[in-house]
Amino acid sequence: MTKPAGNYDAVLSANNQYAKDFGDKANLALPPARHFAILTCMDARLDPAKYAGLAEGDAHVIRNAGGRASDDAIRSLVISHKLLGTQEWFVIHHSDCGMQLFTGEVIADLLEDNLETASFDGHHWSNPKHGGGSVAGHFVHWHTFQDNAKSVTEDVARIRSHPLVPKHIPIYGFIYDVKTGRLDEVAEASAAGKPAA
Repeated sequence: MTKPAGNYDAVLSANNQYAKDFGDKANLALPPARHFAILTCMDARLDPAKYAGLAEGDAHVIRNAGGRASDDAIRSLVISHKLLGTQEWFVIHHSDCGMQLFTGEVIADLLEDNLETASFDGHHWSNPKHGGGSVAGHFVHWHTFQDNAKSVTEDVARIRSHPLVPKHIPIYGFIYDVKTGRLDEVAEASAAGKPAA
């Protein structure tokens, strides 16, 4: 079998070392020990374990592009509470998010032209190659946004109003600052996620 280029060997080597030092992690319980979940972005600069002080087994971390409250993210949060006992949820977006650098129309047009990685010059996206694309990108809701605080508030409100989300769960909204490492609360978002009395 041909091995993929790049990080294949490095990942397996790191995993071998991790498994050697696994210790008593085999005894961690299935439900998260601290009974909360985080919905955040997949951006590689964000490490929820570090910015939220998590150890393995502490919390559920749900990640997608933008940390958006998509149907699938809400599905995960509902499972997190209903079957695994989380009692608080954090929605954490971040500064300098790539989801603010394009629109649904832009990515759909790029994909229609070509499926390879596009280039960004700081203002515009372009394909270095042409041909071999697909129109399927025009039928995807990409969940892009322009205003970070507004998007956090929208996501918290969407989760809060979902019929499968219990009204007693507090949902907090934050923006992680990639320049300082600080979590800045979005007051309007946390207000929208306030539990019912």
